[in-house]
Amino acid sequence: MVYDWQFIVLIIVAVLITGISKSGFAGGVGVVAVPLISLKASPTFAVAVMLPLLIVMDVFSLKAWWRHRVKAVLWLMFPPAVLGVAVGYLTYGLFDEDLLKVLLGVFSILFGLWGLLKPFRGSVVPTWVGGLSGGIAGFTSFIAHAGGPPLNFYLLQRRLTREQFLATAVVFLAATNLVKLVPYGMLGLLNVENLTVALLLIPMAWLGVRLGLVIQKRLSGELFFRVILCLLILLGIRLIVDGWG
Repeated sequence: MVYDWQFIVLIIVAVLITGISKSGFAGGVGVVAVPLISLKASPTFAVAVMLPLLIVMDVFSLKAWWRHRVKAVLWLMFPPAVLGVAVGYLTYGLFDEDLLKVLLGVFSILFGLWGLLKPFRGSVVPTWVGGLSGGIAGFTSFIAHAGGPPLNFYLLQRRLTREQFLATAVVFLAATNLVKLVPYGMLGLLNVENLTVALLLIPMAWLGVRLGLVIQKRLSGELFFRVILCLLILLGIRLIVDGWG
C-alpha cells in the first residue's frame, strides 16, 4: 500500500462524506466511500478500513438519534439484514462485484426518480417489502457498506417524521455494522494495518458526523427528503460508471 497525498485526500474525503451521510442523510450517499478509496487501493482494503470507522460514527450518531427510533420497523428489517450479512459472508469472493454495483446503481436511480416524480411517501406497502429491503441492505452492506439505498427505499414509504427516519436508519445501520464484525474478523480483514489506518481517521469521522447534524437541521422536511432522493440518483450514476468501468 502506497500512502501518497492522493490516497490521503481520497480517504479523508470518503470518511467525511460518510460521516455527514450517516448522521444527516440516513447513510444513503455514504456508499461512495468504498468506490472513492478503491481509486487508490483495493476494494478489500476499503471495506476493511471503513468498518471500524463506521462503528465509531454509529456511536456518535446514536447519541443524537436513539430516542427517535421506530422499534417496529427495526424488528421488521433487522433479522433479515442478519441473514443478508450471512449470505454475503458465505458467497464472499464468488459474485461479480462490478455487476452488484451496476444493479445497485440502477435500483438507486429508478427509486430516486420515482420519488421525485411521484408523491409516494407514506403509501401503504406490504410488510414483506420491509423484510426484503432489510435483507438486501444487509447483503449490500456486507459487500460494500452499501446498505443505505435499500434501507431508504422502505423507510421513505413509511409515515415517518424526519427525526424518526434518521433515527431508525442510524440504529439499523449501527446494528448491522456490529454484526459484520464477526465475519470480517473471520475473513482476516481486520488486521493491524487496516485498524491502524482507521484509528488515525477517527477525528475525521467525528467531524463528518458533526457536520451532518448541523446540515440536516438547516433543511426543511420536504427539502430534506428531496436531497436524499437526488443524492440517490447521483450515487446510482456513480455506481453504474464504476461497475461498467
